[in-house]
Amino acid sequence: MYQIISDGSCDLEQAIIEKYNLQVVPFYITIDGQHYQKEKEDIHVHDFYQYMVDHKEVFPKTSMPSIEDYIKVFTNVLNQQQDIICICITTKFSGSYNSAMNAKQMLEEQYPNQKITVIDATVNTVLQGLLVIEAAQMKEAGYTYEDVVSKIEEIKSTGRIFFTVGNFEYLIHGGRIGKVAGVAAKTLGIRPLIVLHDGEIFAMGVTRGREKSKKKVLDYTIKYFKDNHLSPSDYRLCVGYGYDREEGEKFKESLNNLLMQEFPGFHEPILIQQIGATIGVHTGPYPIGVGILKKYDL
Repeated sequence: MYQIISDGSCDLEQAIIEKYNLQVVPFYITIDGQHYQKEKEDIHVHDFYQYMVDHKEVFPKTSMPSIEDYIKVFTNVLNQQQDIICICITTKFSGSYNSAMNAKQMLEEQYPNQKITVIDATVNTVLQGLLVIEAAQMKEAGYTYEDVVSKIEEIKSTGRIFFTVGNFEYLIHGGRIGKVAGVAAKTLGIRPLIVLHDGEIFAMGVTRGREKSKKKVLDYTIKYFKDNHLSPSDYRLCVGYGYDREEGEKFKESLNNLLMQEFPGFHEPILIQQIGATIGVHTGPYPIGVGILKKYDL
């Protein structure tokens, strides 16, 4: 027996966590730089975004789970005679993986007959969530511990997130984009188009206006599949949104319609999840985009 664990960057809703019997080690949020609260346990994600909307001059921060946080969760699982597969946010965004690795090293001598594997997802947010779901579905399908680890390492590089945000402010403040480009963007009132892969974010371009930026994200998603001769039916897809659930639902509907139009026969379910605070502190309250990940069973 083995347990799938992830850190809070996976941004999975509680219903999915319960469905797959997952365990999540939360990140911490602070809005004043002094008092930290566990995401989803002490402060709801919607309340976090509401604060950002109401206090545009404040830039909240997050802090990774501690070694002690991981030791507590790992020990509970190991005491139940279960092995552990722990999937953590890309190391290029957070030290959560290092906390988990330190916990693993501290516990291995105490539990020499049990296995602990910590995986750098090389992705984050809803894309990390898709990776965790794939691991959980493999477990349900009867895959061995070793097979799950191998498959996750194999498919994680196929992940992409195409997204946009409300403005450049939070990307600049978080050091995720050059200040010179940011000043120009603020002056011109343009919106960034961004892709995340291999643990890093890269600019896809810019556009003016929210609706145009969302359409461009959809266009880039379709272009990625076509340019690389890929079928979206071979991928898991997830729409990620920030503060505005209704906007996320409409964006998901547009994505589904466009995929069916461009790829006749496409009828795959598209997940929708709220982007959590770990990424929200860098994007602001209005991130929206598409995460894609190749299915494990192809």
